[in-house]
Amino acid sequence: MLSDEVWRELREQGTVRTFRERGVMLRQGSAGTYLLALTGGLAKVVRREPDGVVTWLAFRGPGDLLGEVSVFNGTPRSAEVVALTPCTAVVLEAERFRRFVEQRGLVMELMRQALSRLQESDTHRAELLTLPLVVRLARALLRLAELDASGERKEVVRLTGLSQEEIAQATGVTRNAVIAGLRRLRQSGAIETARRVVVIKDMGALRDWATAAP
Repeated sequence: MLSDEVWRELREQGTVRTFRERGVMLRQGSAGTYLLALTGGLAKVVRREPDGVVTWLAFRGPGDLLGEVSVFNGTPRSAEVVALTPCTAVVLEAERFRRFVEQRGLVMELMRQALSRLQESDTHRAELLTLPLVVRLARALLRLAELDASGERKEVVRLTGLSQEEIAQATGVTRNAVIAGLRRLRQSGAIETARRVVVIKDMGALRDWATAAP
Protein backbone atom coordinates (compact mmCIF):
# COMPACT_ATOMS: atom_id res chain seq x y z
CA MET A 1 0.00 0.00 0.00
CA LEU A 2 1.17 3.54 -0.78
CA SER A 3 1.44 6.07 2.04
CA ASP A 4 -1.58 8.28 2.75
CA GLU A 5 0.27 11.32 1.44
CA VAL A 6 1.30 9.69 -1.83
CA TRP A 7 -2.18 8.20 -2.28
CA ARG A 8 -3.74 11.66 -1.84
CA GLU A 9 -1.32 13.19 -4.36
CA LEU A 10 -1.96 10.35 -6.78
CA ARG A 11 -5.72 10.89 -6.66
CA GLU A 12 -5.16 14.53 -7.58
CA GLN A 13 -3.58 13.44 -10.88
CA GLY A 14 -6.82 12.15 -12.42
CA THR A 15 -10.58 12.47 -12.60
CA VAL A 16 -13.22 10.69 -10.52
CA ARG A 17 -15.49 8.12 -12.13
CA THR A 18 -18.26 5.97 -10.67
CA PHE A 19 -19.16 2.40 -11.65
CA ARG A 20 -22.46 0.69 -11.05
CA GLU A 21 -22.67 -2.69 -9.35
CA ARG A 22 -21.68 -5.49 -11.79
CA GLY A 23 -20.21 -2.93 -14.19
CA VAL A 24 -16.96 -3.75 -16.01
CA MET A 25 -14.28 -1.38 -14.76
CA LEU A 26 -11.42 -2.66 -16.93
CA ARG A 27 -11.94 -4.97 -19.87
CA GLN A 28 -9.60 -7.87 -20.63
CA GLY A 29 -7.72 -7.41 -23.91
CA SER A 30 -8.11 -3.62 -24.02
CA ALA A 31 -5.10 -1.31 -24.29
CA GLY A 32 -3.46 -0.07 -21.10
CA THR A 33 -3.92 3.62 -21.80
CA TYR A 34 -5.03 4.36 -18.23
CA LEU A 35 -5.39 2.77 -14.82
CA LEU A 36 -7.76 3.17 -11.88
CA ALA A 37 -7.11 4.10 -8.27
CA LEU A 38 -9.98 2.51 -6.38
CA THR A 39 -11.30 4.86 -3.68
CA GLY A 40 -14.62 3.23 -2.77
CA GLY A 41 -16.39 -0.12 -3.16
CA LEU A 42 -15.30 -3.69 -3.77
CA ALA A 43 -14.26 -5.30 -7.06
CA LYS A 44 -13.16 -8.68 -8.36
CA VAL A 45 -10.40 -9.51 -10.84
CA VAL A 46 -11.07 -12.42 -13.21
CA ARG A 47 -9.54 -13.85 -16.37
CA ARG A 48 -11.70 -15.19 -19.18
CA GLU A 49 -10.07 -18.21 -20.78
CA PRO A 50 -10.41 -19.03 -24.53
CA ASP A 51 -12.70 -21.97 -23.69
CA GLY A 52 -15.11 -19.67 -21.84
CA VAL A 53 -14.03 -20.63 -18.33
CA VAL A 54 -13.80 -17.70 -15.90
CA THR A 55 -10.82 -17.88 -13.54
CA TRP A 56 -11.06 -15.88 -10.33
CA LEU A 57 -7.85 -14.02 -9.46
CA ALA A 58 -8.45 -11.60 -6.59
CA PHE A 59 -10.68 -9.23 -4.67
CA ARG A 60 -9.77 -5.54 -4.60
CA GLY A 61 -10.87 -2.66 -2.37
CA PRO A 62 -10.19 1.00 -1.55
CA GLY A 63 -6.51 1.87 -1.81
CA ASP A 64 -5.79 -0.59 -4.62
CA LEU A 65 -4.48 0.27 -8.06
CA LEU A 66 -6.18 -1.50 -10.97
CA GLY A 67 -4.59 -2.03 -14.37
CA GLU A 68 -1.12 -0.70 -13.56
CA VAL A 69 0.71 -3.72 -15.01
CA SER A 70 -0.54 -3.14 -18.56
CA VAL A 71 0.24 0.57 -18.18
CA PHE A 72 3.87 -0.16 -17.26
CA ASN A 73 4.35 -2.97 -19.78
CA GLY A 74 2.45 -1.38 -22.65
CA THR A 75 0.55 -4.64 -23.17
CA PRO A 76 -3.18 -5.43 -23.43
CA ARG A 77 -4.95 -6.06 -20.15
CA SER A 78 -4.61 -9.71 -19.12
CA ALA A 79 -7.67 -9.71 -16.85
CA GLU A 80 -11.04 -8.07 -16.29
CA VAL A 81 -12.09 -6.01 -13.28
CA VAL A 82 -15.78 -6.02 -12.33
CA ALA A 83 -17.47 -3.98 -9.60
CA LEU A 84 -19.07 -6.16 -6.91
CA THR A 85 -20.63 -3.08 -5.33
CA PRO A 86 -21.03 0.49 -6.59
CA CYS A 87 -17.45 1.73 -6.95
CA THR A 88 -15.66 5.04 -7.15
CA ALA A 89 -12.23 5.34 -8.73
CA VAL A 90 -9.83 7.95 -10.04
CA VAL A 91 -8.95 7.51 -13.71
CA LEU A 92 -5.22 8.08 -14.24
CA GLU A 93 -3.86 8.59 -17.75
CA ALA A 94 -0.92 6.27 -18.40
CA GLU A 95 1.79 8.78 -19.25
CA ARG A 96 0.86 11.10 -16.40
CA PHE A 97 0.92 8.17 -13.98
CA ARG A 98 4.35 7.04 -15.19
CA ARG A 99 5.73 10.57 -14.72
CA PHE A 100 4.27 10.73 -11.22
CA VAL A 101 5.86 7.40 -10.27
CA GLU A 102 9.27 8.38 -11.64
CA GLN A 103 9.29 11.85 -10.06
CA ARG A 104 8.45 10.47 -6.61
CA GLY A 105 10.68 7.41 -6.82
CA LEU A 106 7.86 4.92 -6.43
CA VAL A 107 9.09 2.26 -8.85
CA MET A 108 10.42 -0.06 -6.12
CA GLU A 109 7.33 0.46 -3.99
CA LEU A 110 5.06 -0.59 -6.85
CA MET A 111 7.33 -3.54 -7.67
CA ARG A 112 6.97 -4.74 -4.07
CA GLN A 113 3.22 -4.39 -4.37
CA ALA A 114 3.23 -6.42 -7.60
CA LEU A 115 5.33 -9.16 -5.96
CA SER A 116 2.96 -9.21 -2.99
CA ARG A 117 0.05 -9.76 -5.35
CA LEU A 118 1.87 -12.62 -7.07
CA GLN A 119 2.53 -14.23 -3.69
CA GLU A 120 -1.15 -13.78 -2.81
CA SER A 121 -2.13 -15.51 -6.04
CA ASP A 122 0.35 -18.38 -5.46
CA THR A 123 -0.92 -18.83 -1.91
CA HIS A 124 -4.51 -18.93 -3.13
CA ARG A 125 -3.73 -21.62 -5.72
CA ALA A 126 -2.01 -23.71 -3.06
CA GLU A 127 -4.99 -23.33 -0.74
CA LEU A 128 -7.33 -24.63 -3.44
CA LEU A 129 -5.37 -27.87 -3.43
CA THR A 130 -4.85 -28.34 0.30
CA LEU A 131 -7.52 -26.67 2.44
CA PRO A 132 -11.09 -27.81 3.16
CA LEU A 133 -13.86 -25.79 1.54
CA VAL A 134 -15.15 -24.21 4.73
CA VAL A 135 -11.64 -22.93 5.57
CA ARG A 136 -11.24 -21.41 2.11
CA LEU A 137 -14.70 -19.91 2.36
CA ALA A 138 -13.97 -18.32 5.73
CA ARG A 139 -10.69 -16.88 4.41
CA ALA A 140 -12.41 -15.40 1.36
CA LEU A 141 -15.05 -13.71 3.53
CA LEU A 142 -12.41 -12.37 5.90
CA ARG A 143 -10.47 -10.93 2.96
CA LEU A 144 -13.59 -9.14 1.75
CA ALA A 145 -14.34 -7.89 5.25
CA GLU A 146 -10.79 -6.54 5.50
CA LEU A 147 -11.17 -4.65 2.23
CA ASP A 148 -14.66 -3.41 3.06
CA ALA A 149 -13.60 -2.08 6.44
CA SER A 150 -10.78 -0.05 4.81
CA GLY A 151 -8.44 -0.56 7.73
CA GLU A 152 -11.08 -0.11 10.44
CA ARG A 153 -11.65 -2.88 12.95
CA LYS A 154 -15.29 -3.99 12.78
CA GLU A 155 -16.93 -6.91 14.52
CA VAL A 156 -19.99 -6.92 12.27
CA VAL A 157 -19.50 -6.51 8.51
CA ARG A 158 -22.21 -6.58 5.85
CA LEU A 159 -20.92 -7.78 2.46
CA THR A 160 -23.13 -7.16 -0.55
CA GLY A 161 -22.99 -7.90 -4.27
CA LEU A 162 -21.36 -11.32 -4.10
CA SER A 163 -23.25 -14.18 -5.74
CA GLN A 164 -22.88 -17.85 -4.84
CA GLU A 165 -21.38 -18.45 -8.30
CA GLU A 166 -18.66 -15.88 -7.59
CA ILE A 167 -17.94 -17.38 -4.20
CA ALA A 168 -17.61 -20.74 -5.98
CA GLN A 169 -15.08 -19.20 -8.41
CA ALA A 170 -13.10 -17.71 -5.53
CA THR A 171 -12.95 -20.98 -3.63
CA GLY A 172 -12.57 -23.37 -6.56
CA VAL A 173 -15.68 -25.48 -5.92
CA THR A 174 -19.23 -25.91 -7.22
CA ARG A 175 -22.14 -23.69 -6.28
CA ASN A 176 -23.73 -26.59 -4.36
CA ALA A 177 -20.58 -26.97 -2.29
CA VAL A 178 -20.66 -23.25 -1.50
CA ILE A 179 -24.27 -23.55 -0.33
CA ALA A 180 -23.24 -26.37 2.02
CA GLY A 181 -20.24 -24.39 3.31
CA LEU A 182 -22.29 -21.28 3.98
CA ARG A 183 -24.81 -23.43 5.84
CA ARG A 184 -22.08 -24.67 8.18
CA LEU A 185 -20.92 -21.12 8.86
CA ARG A 186 -24.51 -20.02 9.52
CA GLN A 187 -25.09 -22.89 11.92
CA SER A 188 -21.98 -21.91 13.85
CA GLY A 189 -23.31 -18.38 14.29
CA ALA A 190 -20.44 -16.78 12.35
CA ILE A 191 -22.59 -15.40 9.52
CA GLU A 192 -26.08 -14.73 8.23
CA THR A 193 -26.96 -14.79 4.52
CA ALA A 194 -29.56 -13.44 2.14
CA ARG A 195 -29.60 -12.95 -1.63
CA ARG A 196 -26.14 -11.58 -2.53
CA VAL A 197 -25.63 -10.56 1.09
CA VAL A 198 -23.36 -12.08 3.74
CA VAL A 199 -23.39 -10.54 7.21
CA ILE A 200 -20.39 -11.50 9.33
CA LYS A 201 -21.82 -11.52 12.85
CA ASP A 202 -18.90 -13.03 14.74
CA MET A 203 -15.45 -12.20 13.39
CA GLY A 204 -13.78 -14.33 16.05
CA ALA A 205 -15.74 -17.42 15.04
CA LEU A 206 -15.00 -16.79 11.36
CA ARG A 207 -11.28 -16.43 12.12
CA ASP A 208 -11.42 -19.74 13.96
CA TRP A 209 -12.86 -21.39 10.84
CA ALA A 210 -10.20 -19.69 8.68
CA THR A 211 -7.36 -21.10 10.78
CA ALA A 212 -8.83 -24.57 11.35
CA ALA A 213 -6.43 -27.41 10.66
CA PRO A 214 -7.10 -29.52 7.52
